[in-house]
Amino acid sequence: MSALNSIAPATAPAASGPQDSPAADGPDAPLEGFRIGVTSHRRSQDLIEALERRGAEVLHAPALKIAPVQEDMRLIDDTRAIIAAKPDLCIATTAYGMRRWCEAADASGIGDELLETLAACRMFVRGPKARGAVRAAGLADVGISSDETTATLVDMLLKEGVRGKTVAVQLHGYTDVRQLERLKMSGATVLTVTPYRWVKPDGEDKLPRLIEAACSGNLDVLTFTSAPAVDAMWSTAHEMGLYKQLVDALKTTVTTAVVGPITAQPLLDAGLSPLIPERFRMGALIRLVCEHLALNHVRRLDTRSGSVELRGRSLRINGEPVEMAPAPLLLLRALLGAEGAVLSRESLSDLLELRGSVHALDMTVSRLRSSLPDGRMVETVVKRGYRIRV
Repeated sequence: MSALNSIAPATAPAASGPQDSPAADGPDAPLEGFRIGVTSHRRSQDLIEALERRGAEVLHAPALKIAPVQEDMRLIDDTRAIIAAKPDLCIATTAYGMRRWCEAADASGIGDELLETLAACRMFVRGPKARGAVRAAGLADVGISSDETTATLVDMLLKEGVRGKTVAVQLHGYTDVRQLERLKMSGATVLTVTPYRWVKPDGEDKLPRLIEAACSGNLDVLTFTSAPAVDAMWSTAHEMGLYKQLVDALKTTVTTAVVGPITAQPLLDAGLSPLIPERFRMGALIRLVCEHLALNHVRRLDTRSGSVELRGRSLRINGEPVEMAPAPLLLLRALLGAEGAVLSRESLSDLLELRGSVHALDMTVSRLRSSLPDGRMVETVVKRGYRIRV
């Protein structure tokens, strides 16, 4: 199953009101043809409805939800159990989780006891951010994962031996259960604490599927309204082994958009340049996304076969919608971008990841022509490649 088909597009009832744009209905909807990922939980429906009114297809995968008060009681109970057990080893997986753990303990009057307990054990951290949070709490770590995965961290612990020892593990929403089992099977007593819980409303695979959609080019924009949601996505991507691929996609094919500079920081730390509205409001974020896509991701060209407009995955020729499969659409997008210049067979084959297959490229060109009202729009230039007839 493809990443796109694994996530059901968000559905929201149509709404109206003074905030609606006049262009939100019909073919002039500014986000028509674009797929936008929404990672927020709180007020997500407002954002989804606003994007859909403007024509977008929305993929909703809530990344993070702060546990309500009744679930925080479980956090405190787990913390008391860890304090009583006096663990030999402790694993900190996320910076946000470590900070929230300490804050929740402080609020319950056991913050000093928790810090004394953690100071007496050997702390291992999953990455630089978790290390920063540990040290900000006045604690020291003795080991860090080389690739920011829990599996590598557990490898380190197993190498030095855990039999007969008690291991405390600060979990996050994407729990790698296999790693906890490895510790237990090696003779360790494992105690866990989950300072925050990620929302998994209709099955636990929504966030991983959204990550796969971004990596495979099935997404145009990814939105965030909180910094912890970005950290949640990074954590999940690391555990999936897709962190580097995800960052590469967000640097090239997928635009990131955030509600303000605090939310932007984890993306900036990863070398990304997210869209940030001047006014840190959801409405300003939506307007900025519309403007960015209109300026940078809409192709328009007058050809001998008529006027062509390509908006994300929405193709119109002479104002009429044209359905097209993903590979021919990718080919057409490249040819439109060349504005009548010839693109070599080699470059088009590389674009489609065909590994130089002449037959596969010819088949894709044939499918493209058969999908167009006038197949002559795509012209073969003998011994050179293809171009759009303008």
